[in-house]
Amino acid sequence: MSEDLSEGEKGDLVGDGSARGDRISRRMPRINSVDIMENLANQLKEKKFYITFIWNVVLSNQQSSRSLHGLIRGESMELGRDSDTGGQVKYVVELARALGTMPGVYRVDLLTRQVSAPDVDWTYAEPTEMLSPRTTENSMQELGESSGAYIIRIPFGPKDKYIPKEMIWPHIPEFVDCALSHIRQMSKVLGEQIGGGEPVWPVAIHGHYADAGDSAALLSGALNVPMLFTGHSLGRDKLEQLLKQGRQSREEINTTYKIMRRIEAEELSLDASEVVITSTRQEIEEQWRLYDGFDPILERKLRARIGRGVSCHGRFMPRMVVIPPGMEFHHIVPHDGDMDGDVERNEENSTPDPPIWSEIMRFFSNPRKPMILALARPDPKKNLTTLVKAFGECRPLRELANLTLIMGNRDSIDEMSGANASVLLSILKLIDKYDLYGQVAYPKHHKQYEVPDIYRLAAKTKGVFINPAFIEPFGLTLIEAAAYGLPIVATKNGGPVDIHRVLDNGLLVDPHDQQSIADALLKLVSDKHLWARCRQNGLKNIHLFSWPEHCKTYLSRIVMCKPRQPRWQSSDVGFENLETNSPGDSLRDIQDLSLNLKFSLDGEKSEGTGTGAIDNSFDIDDSVDRKSNLEKADLKFSKGAIGSLMEKAGQHFGGGRFPAMRMRKYIFVIAVDCDSVSDIPKVIRTIMDAAGKENPIGFILSTSLSVSEVHSILISGSISPLDFDAFICNSGGDVYYPSLSSEDGLGLPFTVDSDYQSHIEYRWGGEGLRKTLVRWATSVNDKNGQTVEENESRSTTHCYAFRVKDAELIPPVKELRKLMRVQALRCHVIYCQNGTTLNVIPVLASRAQALRYLYIRWGLELSNVITFVGECGDTDYEGLLGGVHKTVILKGIGNDALKLHSNRSYPLEHVLPFNSPNIVQAKGCCNEDVRASLQNLGVIKE
Repeated sequence: MSEDLSEGEKGDLVGDGSARGDRISRRMPRINSVDIMENLANQLKEKKFYITFIWNVVLSNQQSSRSLHGLIRGESMELGRDSDTGGQVKYVVELARALGTMPGVYRVDLLTRQVSAPDVDWTYAEPTEMLSPRTTENSMQELGESSGAYIIRIPFGPKDKYIPKEMIWPHIPEFVDCALSHIRQMSKVLGEQIGGGEPVWPVAIHGHYADAGDSAALLSGALNVPMLFTGHSLGRDKLEQLLKQGRQSREEINTTYKIMRRIEAEELSLDASEVVITSTRQEIEEQWRLYDGFDPILERKLRARIGRGVSCHGRFMPRMVVIPPGMEFHHIVPHDGDMDGDVERNEENSTPDPPIWSEIMRFFSNPRKPMILALARPDPKKNLTTLVKAFGECRPLRELANLTLIMGNRDSIDEMSGANASVLLSILKLIDKYDLYGQVAYPKHHKQYEVPDIYRLAAKTKGVFINPAFIEPFGLTLIEAAAYGLPIVATKNGGPVDIHRVLDNGLLVDPHDQQSIADALLKLVSDKHLWARCRQNGLKNIHLFSWPEHCKTYLSRIVMCKPRQPRWQSSDVGFENLETNSPGDSLRDIQDLSLNLKFSLDGEKSEGTGTGAIDNSFDIDDSVDRKSNLEKADLKFSKGAIGSLMEKAGQHFGGGRFPAMRMRKYIFVIAVDCDSVSDIPKVIRTIMDAAGKENPIGFILSTSLSVSEVHSILISGSISPLDFDAFICNSGGDVYYPSLSSEDGLGLPFTVDSDYQSHIEYRWGGEGLRKTLVRWATSVNDKNGQTVEENESRSTTHCYAFRVKDAELIPPVKELRKLMRVQALRCHVIYCQNGTTLNVIPVLASRAQALRYLYIRWGLELSNVITFVGECGDTDYEGLLGGVHKTVILKGIGNDALKLHSNRSYPLEHVLPFNSPNIVQAKGCCNEDVRASLQNLGVIKE
């Protein structure tokens, strides 16, 4: 990076790391809410946004109710039921609900998983749930047939057994494919309602938590729409905490929590996101800075260069934005009385107390004492045992106050998860040790709608709310408590610092310091003037955390993102109701696509990229007779034009003609990474022969090879390019379609899809990336001799290829990926052909993503795709398995590539869905074995 920066900027790269946070904090922009509203009113006046959220897509236990994960519904949320149904669930649901009422927002979809188990409520199996607005006050939302906010529940993964969240990763591709289907259909529906017949794509896709971030990145890439991300809790921070505890080694932690796969998902989210939303500055300065893909100093520097119009040399950094969560306050009436006064009023008015009050107060010998309230799961990181010790060992505090612990819901300790059960048992032992009977309440059950009554009870007793967690990412309960007039005692680690800075309604403590916790609690319950001042401060400033304020800032960030959506050079979009053709129609029957696609061999290498580099396109007039119309197209080769060809442009695309992929009963994708390139023709021929003639089947070749190499192997196997519907080349860096070969023999029979090139352009580093890769290759060669060199003949505009002479002397792909991220270069690094080739392509491009592009572009039905792979392959192998498509693994092929996966961040078994019914293994690569596998999948008849 230093080579590309001025001398002054070089100095900014060094120095005391602890100062990074201070410098970036001082430069964080202050946004005036009035200005935001005025700007939004102007910018959103004619806009109707469609926003897609994705929440933690963990699967759920369909057998037992004791370990259910992430149950989401709009009303009566079961918060505290398990470690994944906590405050984040409420935050995401309420954010979606609030955004659905904002001016300019037509629809918000919250995508999560569907749970159809008999031991959970039937509402979790409902495919769609509308989130009704809490209030219509100040809402300018234009009502429409599909407007508002919705929870969309998508079924995916196994249906017959429990899958903990750490085992979710193999099923992410299936979720992505199903979510893509929903978004595609909804875009068409909204287009008919408000888009004038044109599809209305999401203005942004927002992933919440690591697995949803991974999903959002893939969806963002497939749709070419902006992505936002909120981590909520981060894997690197969790890994550091677990290592500090010393109970497990790094390997044991990875095996238990699949922590490295989670971290990679968060790194990918940084690669793909335009905006990362955090609740606090602490999250930026102390947690996100642990990641390869983010450096607060470099982020500030790149932002400054962009502001001055200075080149960043292909480097990109997501914008970190602090937006505190919001809350609905319209229904909250702070309690102004005390216990004695309320007793007198209740005797006069005979108003019954909420049932939860008696459920709590039955624990106390003297229920009129101030109540210290803690509302948290019995999770070790919530630090409740230290709180009980502090209370038990401070006699003055015990004499002045009671302690109430609302620790989720439980039927039996034996049915709780191991960690939660252990914490609860420890608390019960401490209550017995300090003889706290009559002073500590720990009810087994409460409803979500009863939580406000619990806050009110604590406020009535002039009590205090405490959050003693070791680290609290934000602390939504602190805001809730303040809204009901409760002073707070909170951990000094994390979000409470920012909340306290705004509200000034309590005290911060070191969660590891038991005495500090006791002193702070005692000070607040004993000093009535301090208690009253903290209460009043909280009530005075709480409006700053309202949902409208949050949504204004949130939408202002979306408006600032550069609009992106699927755009095609031609007018034929993939899912329009086009005129159908015979199932036998194919690209091999169509003489010329005429799709405004540039004729090219490997694409023209140039400094410019994107739509500005798309040229030499041509249109065919529908009225021209296809037998007489001849069009000229330049066939440009990498490193110089070899010639040009004259090609018949007979087939017109008006009147509903389009690539036949959507009409195929099945599409066979040949993505086998053979041990030797010379084996590829044999594999292709075997698969084509096994397909037979009884079904209308199309073929796509998906490979790391360049299109010129593809042409060579097809010739060597006497295979016509017209036997294929499409070619995914350069590891997903380019998509081609077959065309007629030139009569003079100077050209190759392929047409490059320029729309795909612009589709994957996002954050492509271009020449700046190439120069960095060349410098990296030079540094490797300086250490190990001539080991790696640029392969200019294979490189294209969106794929930089390097020839590797000795795979043992170059770093593993995880280290090269880290190097690129540290330098803010966003790309997809792939070792191919048993490590003899390195392909570097755009960050959201891949062979798997190219298939999703074909689905969006042409209506290729992913559930009708059968992908053929070897037992192993290039370092992008994991992306080829999973999803809604079916997969045939050819045994005995690709084993030489296992060495490429020997030094991974996480093992392949953590991410490959080998137990999926959509994956079968052929005994070998002969006609009989392949046909038997296809019969097992129900693709062909026996």
